[in-house]
Amino acid sequence: MSASTPSTNTETDMIRSQNSLKIRHSLLLLLAALIWGTTFVAQSIAARSISPFTYNFCRFYVGAIVLLPVAVLVGKRDPLAPNYTGIPIPGMRPKESRLRDVRTCGIACGVLLFLAGGFQQAGLEYTTAGKSGFITALYIILVPVFGLFLHKKCPPVVWISVILAVIGFYLLSVKEGFSVNRGDLLTLCSSCLFAMHILTVDHFIPRVNGIQLSCIQFIVAGTLSLFPAFLLETPSVSSIVQCIWPILYAGILSSGVAYTLQIVGQRGLNPTLASLLMSLESVISAISAWIVLGDSMSPKELFGCALVFSGVILAQLPSIRKLK
Repeated sequence: MSASTPSTNTETDMIRSQNSLKIRHSLLLLLAALIWGTTFVAQSIAARSISPFTYNFCRFYVGAIVLLPVAVLVGKRDPLAPNYTGIPIPGMRPKESRLRDVRTCGIACGVLLFLAGGFQQAGLEYTTAGKSGFITALYIILVPVFGLFLHKKCPPVVWISVILAVIGFYLLSVKEGFSVNRGDLLTLCSSCLFAMHILTVDHFIPRVNGIQLSCIQFIVAGTLSLFPAFLLETPSVSSIVQCIWPILYAGILSSGVAYTLQIVGQRGLNPTLASLLMSLESVISAISAWIVLGDSMSPKELFGCALVFSGVILAQLPSIRKLK
């Protein structure tokens, strides 16, 4: 009995340590969801006084500036990073290949982020922050559906999720006479683009450093936003100063801090639980819009939100069964 006690104690300590780690990482992802959910409020406030592309090129550049020093420092310790300076790992691809992959993925993701962010910010000029959060969350369902074009299997339960989400979107957005709010439609386009963005990241992420990829995509998205901002809008220093806090909130917290929290939080945590925690941003966006902006929803719209959120949760069930 005494001989097995040290081993038992060691196993117990390991289990406690793992459970503690999971709790900490879950809290980090909850904090990320809180930041992303409340960012819809910041974007909604900005939409009242600054044009979409002007706002986006500011926030994307701020996000890139915040992540740049982190990307440089982390890259020196990550074998996937082009600037890795540690001991070479057997089978590790040449630096030129890693650089090509992170550059290619960064540009592709930056283009999609530019389009998705533009549609989302333009939509907030016509819809509420709460509704925008729920419609944006549809990307969780759209990812496996779009994956069919990449020959990825889509479980039957996902199609049930799609039906729930479509009904929820109808209740949330379609008015009398079957008219759809322009902002909701723009946000739906944004959700489709975010789904394509996730699939692009999923294809490249095993071969690149995540933080460096994010930094590059923010630079690309910010640069692309700069052109329509000057061609289609009239950006001014006064309008940017007037929205400086929403810009900094979205740039520093949403892009820089929350993304880092996601990277750290997902390590050692099963991906299904991680996605469920992060999907709470839709609920948080509605609650924060109600508290901060005084936005309210009709019973029909609230029921639509419930159906959308149910579809989002249901879409995670195949992954849960696979893990079990």
